[in-house]
Amino acid sequence: MKFTKLHGLGNDYVYVNCFEETLAGVDLPELARRVSDRNFGIGGDGLILILPSERADFRMRVFNNDGSEAKNCGNGLRCVSKYVYDHGLTAQTTFTVETWGGMMKPVVSVGADGKVEQVTIDMGEPRFERSAIPMTGIPEEQAHEEVLEVDGAVFTMTAVSMGNPHAIIFMDEVRDEDVRTYGPKIEFHEWFPERTNVEFIQILNREEILFRVWERGSGVTLACGTGACAAAVAAALAGKVDRAVTVHLAGGDLFIDWREEDNRVYMTGPATEVFQGVYSGPIPYK
Repeated sequence: MKFTKLHGLGNDYVYVNCFEETLAGVDLPELARRVSDRNFGIGGDGLILILPSERADFRMRVFNNDGSEAKNCGNGLRCVSKYVYDHGLTAQTTFTVETWGGMMKPVVSVGADGKVEQVTIDMGEPRFERSAIPMTGIPEEQAHEEVLEVDGAVFTMTAVSMGNPHAIIFMDEVRDEDVRTYGPKIEFHEWFPERTNVEFIQILNREEILFRVWERGSGVTLACGTGACAAAVAAALAGKVDRAVTVHLAGGDLFIDWREEDNRVYMTGPATEVFQGVYSGPIPYK
């Protein structure tokens, strides 16, 4: 199986071009677990498939390193956008990508070498209803700055869906030990029947947010695009930042713009190709 390794701010996945590779009958969750293993596989936060679509120019499927399938991935979308342009699957700088979490429309910025340097993606409108997260409670109600208690620790939390679930935790100071300690507990909290991504954020000023993440199905990662969008929205909703902010992730910065005129969130950031190769390990079949 041929593959390409790309990352968005250190959020690294194994990418497979399914216009060329056939994975019919393959146990995709198990394949994701195998190739993601950093000791016995290729290594990465998961597996992303680039596929034909009947509704869009391309389709993206995202599998976390535990084998679970994600509805969306902002960093993955930027990398898919870079791949399809750089590898000649499209000559357009604007195109559509179908995801389980909705239809996305990336715009790529091409450098002097003809390769994609930055990608801006319309990530769609944020959702706040508990039914959209999903989250327990009255379906049409929203969870803004709610008190969440975990093992005696008390947090202020806002829930946002960007096509996938996010619990944004406001912190006076973001500490890595809190991410590792409380991230998995909140991911599996009874409030979130399908689990959740967990973002720990610290407001630096009106235009900057410090951000660390525990991703559902992957654990600590260096970046999460949909999480950065959700964090920016939650902070703006609370009146703590402006609607256009720079989010400082462990792997680098993303610019997030929650535009008032259309209520849509736009994410801009880089994507990097690391290497190509052939996976010669056993392919698991169903």
